[in-house]
Amino acid sequence: MKRTIYLLLAITLCACAELTKIVENYPISLPLTETEVANGLREALRVGTDTASAQLGKSNGYYGDELVKILLPKEADIIVKNASKIPGGDKLIEDVVKRINHAAEDAAKEAGPVFWGAIKNMSITDAFNILKGENDAATQYLKSSTYQQLFDLYNPQIQTSLDKEIAAGISTNESWESLTTKWNLVADNPFGKMAGLKPVNIDLDAYLTEQALNGLFVKIAQEEAQIRQDPMARVNDVLKRVFGN
Repeated sequence: MKRTIYLLLAITLCACAELTKIVENYPISLPLTETEVANGLREALRVGTDTASAQLGKSNGYYGDELVKILLPKEADIIVKNASKIPGGDKLIEDVVKRINHAAEDAAKEAGPVFWGAIKNMSITDAFNILKGENDAATQYLKSSTYQQLFDLYNPQIQTSLDKEIAAGISTNESWESLTTKWNLVADNPFGKMAGLKPVNIDLDAYLTEQALNGLFVKIAQEEAQIRQDPMARVNDVLKRVFGN
């Protein structure tokens, strides 16, 4: 009788050992909870925004990247053409562009907390909408949640760059206002209208701030696409499970 019990016990232990091996080799993943999905997406957004801000916040992050480099608007061609007529004029214009880009780089370094606030406030519904949405759904969520705060962060630094003197005691803003005012006087008179001239009514610092933010969200969209498409970009287990191994 004892021999029979020992035999059954041995068989049972062997069976348990085999079962353990099977479980180890083929682990069972429990479904993610809604909270885990939301936390995974928050982490994805944190990683993406931190990376994008760091890239643009480094030296020449904007200026050295043709994809996001901030340029004067086409309406500024009149300024560029006039500047090119004086010795060193082209360098003056390029210095203005460089200063604007460097101002945006300084602002990018401070963008993290703005993004983090929006990420922390993301609801579970927001998370699932992002997960099931387009490839840039997270980027669009961040843009709608942070744009005005980021504008308020970037704009003063862009303004400061435009207010600095470029030559003969004249700043970029003053030069822009003087030239566009003269242009508009011509464009708005009867002869200008007959010639099809259009007045220029661009708020320069607002325009350049918008261009800087467009560049920021281009970089965030790139980071989002990488996390969605490249398994190596998923930095933890939750991200891997949310977006697939």
